[in-house]
Amino acid sequence: MTDSVTAKGRAADKRRRLTAAAARVLHEQGVERTTLGDIARAAGVPVGNVYYYFKTKDQLVQAALSEHSAHLDALTATLGRLPDPRERLTAMVEGWIAARDVAARYGCPTGTLAVELDKRADGTLDAEAGAVLRRLIDWAARQFRALGLPDPDGLAVTFVAAYQGMSLLANALRDPEIMTREGTRLLHWLDSLHAPDPAP
Repeated sequence: MTDSVTAKGRAADKRRRLTAAAARVLHEQGVERTTLGDIARAAGVPVGNVYYYFKTKDQLVQAALSEHSAHLDALTATLGRLPDPRERLTAMVEGWIAARDVAARYGCPTGTLAVELDKRADGTLDAEAGAVLRRLIDWAARQFRALGLPDPDGLAVTFVAAYQGMSLLANALRDPEIMTREGTRLLHWLDSLHAPDPAP
């Protein structure tokens, strides 16, 4: 292996570590309270090296949003192995319930970031955060459509809105059991949905 290949591998690893750290630290601290130094420390990278990969904090925010999008893609790909769309939706909710302690402490990673970025007067990062949420809505709509349910797009918005609402309340009230209770209610709602009988 040549030195240049080794150096490229190390550089790619540092960038991956910084991107993962940005997603985690921005979720925990928010954009305004997070410094490049915070992210460098979380990634185990010298702070001076951060500027080699990311010139501004906004570039790190973009990297964090890409990390959220990649995580969503990996999750939905895993759920896609389940044979039934209702099982996929159920598994998604069960995952949200399992992450109740994190939600109660920090809120939804993408939702909280979208709200914070929307308050800024500059840039289009809020639209990028919204695009990640749109991907989740579109995925849910495909599941409802596969179940033959009417208004799959509307059902998908209801599904994701329920998650955002319970995450927000769990975080605001510091009560993870809100995720458990409302997640269970969401599971019952999913079970109650049935495609209409075909016309005779």
